Amino acid sequence: MTNHEQFAPCPASAEQFCRFWAAHVDDLERHLSANTWALAAVTFVLMAYPIARIVIPAALHLAVPGAVRTVLTLI
Repeated sequence: MTNHEQFAPCPASAEQFCRFWAAHVDDLERHLSANTWALAAVTFVLMAYPIARIVIPAALHLAVPGAVRTVLTLI
């Protein structure tokens, strides 16, 4: 069996394929050190912070004027 065949999904065994990958992920998670988890957490925070600082205010800026207009028309 080649490396590609090992990971090719078979339509008849989709559940078995999902269990195979779940076992792989569980094995990886069990073998990661605390330093690796800390590095992953810091990386996530460094990526999420600027996104939150840009996306959330932009979404509020788009949503609030419409809502304010609606409330003012009701008054």
